[in-house]
This record gives sequence, structure tokens and C-alpha cells, in this order.
Amino acid sequence: MSMTTESGTFVAPAVRQTGILIGDEWRPAVSGKTFSTINPATEEVICQVAEGDKADVDLAAHAARSAFESGPWSRMDARDRGRLMHKLADLMEANLDELAALETLDNGKPIGDAKAADLPLAIDCIRYYAGWADKITGDTIPVRGDYFCYTRREPVGVCGQIIPWNFPILMTAWKWGPALATGNTIVMKPAEQTPLTCLRLGELALEAGFPPGVINIVPGYGPTAGAAIVKHGLVDKVAFTGSVETGQQIMADAALTLKRITLELGGKSPNIVFADADLDAAIAGAEFGLFFNQGQCCCAGSRLFVEDSIHEEFVERIVDRARQRVLGNPFDAETTQGPQVDKDQFDKILGYIESGNSEGAKCETGGHRHGNRGFFIEPTIFTGVTDEMKISREEIFGPVLSVLKFSSVEEVVKRANNTTFGLAAAVWTSDVKKAHQVSNSLRAGTVWVNCYDVFDAAAPFGGFKMSGIGRECGEAGLMNYTELKTVTMNIG
Repeated sequence: MSMTTESGTFVAPAVRQTGILIGDEWRPAVSGKTFSTINPATEEVICQVAEGDKADVDLAAHAARSAFESGPWSRMDARDRGRLMHKLADLMEANLDELAALETLDNGKPIGDAKAADLPLAIDCIRYYAGWADKITGDTIPVRGDYFCYTRREPVGVCGQIIPWNFPILMTAWKWGPALATGNTIVMKPAEQTPLTCLRLGELALEAGFPPGVINIVPGYGPTAGAAIVKHGLVDKVAFTGSVETGQQIMADAALTLKRITLELGGKSPNIVFADADLDAAIAGAEFGLFFNQGQCCCAGSRLFVEDSIHEEFVERIVDRARQRVLGNPFDAETTQGPQVDKDQFDKILGYIESGNSEGAKCETGGHRHGNRGFFIEPTIFTGVTDEMKISREEIFGPVLSVLKFSSVEEVVKRANNTTFGLAAAVWTSDVKKAHQVSNSLRAGTVWVNCYDVFDAAAPFGGFKMSGIGRECGEAGLMNYTELKTVTMNIG
């Protein structure tokens, strides 16, 4: 199938799977319904995907429960679980070009980003957790009396996992990795905007040899399929990445069955540049920290605090860089910025740009739709932004940067922390003492110093305050998928 954008024509990758995975079978929705997944670069329908709901989730939950309690997965040695995960990672690597193309087709991100960032990070995550599978241990505890006391880390059980549309394949890996390494089974709902790479990974998992019911995938909508996962009595844990509002609803619904939950939610991350920073590196880092993935990153450095003595030069240079970004066909190797994921997000971002203008901020560049087809928005930078403005308080999730001026360490720390969020932050300075001082004072789950958006499967990621509960990646990510059992034996 050929598709044409304003900047060229490309051949779309084949879509191999559009059904619901339950056990080891691909099937239509019980209701027979489907939904369209849209190419955001062209606004054309890619294909129809099975629309799962409560009935499909029920079947998936029963399949996952059976695999957890009585299938071969429950009896499999930990080292063999790790071997299956390594095989899945190998298959992902062997199909890297196809998976990257599917990600670009469904999400709109530039193909270069998908190949250089999303796929390598996803593969590395599965391999990292494969290595953990046979290294999850307990402790022996010296208790009083003639008793032998020890602890065990056991899997939680059936894990409901609901992922977002901004990094579909990476978020699948972040959820699958620790859940599989610890011996859990999965019922996953990919985002309705971007289900295709998750479904393809389901095929690869079966090819790798995962037993039926270990991985189940139910595409559909949040209020139906997602809510059914959260409320289902056979689901022991829910892991969600997405908006604060949905996270709040999940917490409320999960309370009915006291499910274990982890939430990775929004952010309004401060990116702080001091006058003594390496300006070349800070400018490049600030551009990347906001505009990467079309600004659709929960940890985007959307509040750029620049010390007053360098503010004018910094703004001039970062505006120049923003104007050099290349928007267009995401399959073109020269493209550095693709479309927003869908029309809802496109309209939301334009609404925030209108708000910035109406509240008195100065739009230094961008601020409009790019072209007349696809959901493209120009890289946009506002100056004269105050802490009270809507664009400074609320998560935009798009290519809109707010630049704020500051004059002291105490001032900028206070303003940076003046938010309901606490996901990430960054500090740019050549003063090591100042770097530690500010990093220690920022209320955020991740602080980058003289860098931005540096991720590794071994490094925990998650938020303070309303940015979430729990951590993903690293050893900390494993703990969310285990229950701690204490065993005490009389040896007297």
C-alpha cells in the first residue's frame, strides 16, 4: 500500500495482526466490533482493529489466571523464563525494521527516532529483565527463638497493563519485562490510537514459545476494555501509564478489589539552565528535551528556566534551532518532527497555543498548523511566560516550549517545585556543588544533570506527587510485580 504526504510517498509496512490475543489464539471481538487506527501523517485509515470490551477482557483474564495457576508457566524454572525472554528480544531485533516502520506508521514519529531510540531501548529492556529472572531472591532473618525465618519474592498473579500511545513498543517492553521476569501473566490493553506494534509483539511472543495465556492482548477503548481490566476480580495488579485524570479513576476503581497499582502519569518538568552552563550543550539539550517525539513525552522539559544574564542569547539561539527542525513525512530520513498522534491531541495543543497568546506570552516562533494534511504543528516557543499562565501549569504534551527567566538558586528551586507534578527535571551548570544542591532540592523522580532524556533499563523511572505511584525499570521495577512472603519454621 502506498501513501503520500506533502513531502513524499512511502510504502507502508504490512499489518500482520489486528485481532485480540487470548491464550494462543487470535480472534475477533465477542461483539464483532472493530475500530479504525489512523495514520496521523495523512489522516487516512490504516486498518480496522478488533474492539475488545468487558466480554473479551473476561476471557483474557481467565486465560491468564489458568496459565498462572495451572499451566506450564507456573511450573517453569526461572532460568527458562529468562531464556524465553531472550528469544523474544532476539526476534524483536531480527524484525527491527518492520517494527520501527509499524511504529512510525501508527504513531507518526520519525523513522530515524523509531530505529535509533524506541526499538533499541525496548529490546534492551526485555534483555535486561531476562537477566533478572533467576536472580530474584529473598532473605534469611535472624529472629528470636528456635526458628528459621526467611522471605520469598513471589509473583503477584494476573497483571492488567494499560499503555499509552506516545511510545507504544517501549511501553509494552517496560510493562512486559518485569512482569514476565517475576513469573506473572499479563492482560494488556494497548492505546486505541497505536495498537499495531503491541499486536505484532504478541505474535513474536508466541513464536518465541511463551505458553498460552501468559500474554493476552485486548485492544479497545479505555472506558470499556481498560475499565474492565481494572475492575475484573481475577486481575491482581494494574500498571498504567497515561493521564492524571485516568490514573485517578483507576485508583478509585482498583479500590473495590484492593488491587496493587502502579501509575506513571503526567509531568510539567522544569529544565533549569544556569549562566555558568555549557550553553551549546544546554541549548541542544533543551531543544531535544522538549521537541523529541513531537513534545509527546511525559517528562518533556516544557518549563525552561533560564538565568536572566543569559536569557536573551539563549532564546535567540534556541529559537533558531527550532526553526531548523524539519517537519514532514515521518518515513523520510531527513524529517526530525512528525505529526501529533491524532486530531484530539492536535486540537488540544493548538488550544494551549491560543491560551498562551491570550494570556500575554510572546510567541517567538511557530504557533500554527504545518501544512494542510496530517496533524503537524510547528515547533513553538513562548517567552514572557509567568508561573500562573496555563501553558506554564498544565501538561500540553506537544511541541510547545515555555521559557521563564530567573535570577537565583533559591528562586528557581521554589518555582520549579511549585507544581502538582514531580516526574522529571534537569539542571545545567558547570558548578558541581550547585548541581548537587539543586538536584537534591528538586521534588522529582528523575533529575538529569547536563543532559536530558537519558534512559536505561537499569535506571528507575517514576514520579513524585501527582506524577504517579511506583517505579518502572531497574530492580525497583521488579518489586512492583512481586508479593513478599515471610516463612517461619520451628527448628527447636
